Amino acid sequence: MKILIKNGLVVDPANKLNEISDILVEDFKISKIAKNLKVQADQIVDATEKIVMPGLVDMHVHLREPGREDKETISTGTSAALKGGVTSVLAMPNTHPAIDSKEAMGLLKDIIKKTAHTNVFISATITKGRQGQALADIPMFKKQGAVAISDDGSSVDTEDLFLKALKKAKDTDILTICHCEDKGLSRNGVINLGVVSTRLGLRGVSRESEYKRVERDIRLAAKVGARIHIAHVSCLESVDIIARARQKGIKVTAETAPHYFALTEEEVLDYNTNMKVNPPLRTKKDAEAIKEGLRKGIIDVIASDHAPHTDNEKDIEFERAEFGTIGLETLLAVSITELVDKRILDWTELVKKLALNPAQILGIDKGTIRAAKTADLIVVSPDREWLVDKDSIRSKSRNSAFLGRKLKGIVEYTILGGEIVYAASK
Repeated sequence: MKILIKNGLVVDPANKLNEISDILVEDFKISKIAKNLKVQADQIVDATEKIVMPGLVDMHVHLREPGREDKETISTGTSAALKGGVTSVLAMPNTHPAIDSKEAMGLLKDIIKKTAHTNVFISATITKGRQGQALADIPMFKKQGAVAISDDGSSVDTEDLFLKALKKAKDTDILTICHCEDKGLSRNGVINLGVVSTRLGLRGVSRESEYKRVERDIRLAAKVGARIHIAHVSCLESVDIIARARQKGIKVTAETAPHYFALTEEEVLDYNTNMKVNPPLRTKKDAEAIKEGLRKGIIDVIASDHAPHTDNEKDIEFERAEFGTIGLETLLAVSITELVDKRILDWTELVKKLALNPAQILGIDKGTIRAAKTADLIVVSPDREWLVDKDSIRSKSRNSAFLGRKLKGIVEYTILGGEIVYAASK
């Protein structure tokens, strides 16, 4: 099948593309990129006044399967991803059972093969059961195809054990993704420690619980020369620590999520449990620091931290509600609305954060538009507005922090493996 995309603004930082061009997709691959292509095609996509970019690579996604299929499945989560323009996801390992063994990896790979609608890459655990007590078999994970290790949802508290993990990861050449939270400091808090937590009478999560652990993990990584990736950065001190480490040449990369630059702790004032996330929403000053970190390139990646939960787990008292918001379907639109529209990032910089950088950090051959490569790309209407409402959500769960908000940017077409797999309604 031939697909001809006409007159779109093609943005691909890997190949320094930022110009109006046509793209011919043929035999599942990108065949030609040029102006005014005159060829026959089975389908012509008019991309006039639209952006054509690589399919997004979301390197922080909780698909919940196996074990919590009531929240999300590989099938429903990857279907939601297509609507958001995400063609590749990294599945986090905090499932039931955790992805901490060859058998668990085999089960997950089998489910992915049978039911996934996107490319799904696997992160396995750092420790057995994510318990922080004994190392999992990191070399085996690499052999079985994992591209990262993480105990996401938990940090490895014991320094000696984490140092051993980093050495193994370095020797194996696999990325370590760090959930930076010292639970001795976060102390079962539920929102950011500060004025709002005091006003609401809710237990607060200190900033130190994040940035002190960021500091520690970077220090240990530097000690053995391992590369690490800091997940879901939420506060200004973390941004500063990462910036200083980068200046010293330490191999650290970092991500944030849209809710950390688009929302603040003020959103919790009405006890909306969809705003209960981990780490918590911080202050306006922190949100501005996150945006500045993205602008300066200190934060390399924007990932969704897609964390689906059932209504029963969210529609309860704030302190008892689960942490997390879904984000696959709003990842791009919130980024356009808050970053591109407000001139914090341009389109090239945004594509780096959402596609190229995560692919390069994970070491996967995605995130670019290049002739002879598999055609994973999206066509986006940048100014088309839409309302985030429960009825339009594809994810199995509906716990979005952006419900009721009007966002800019609609994915008109998602092309995966050279085939149109999603088209927005007009």
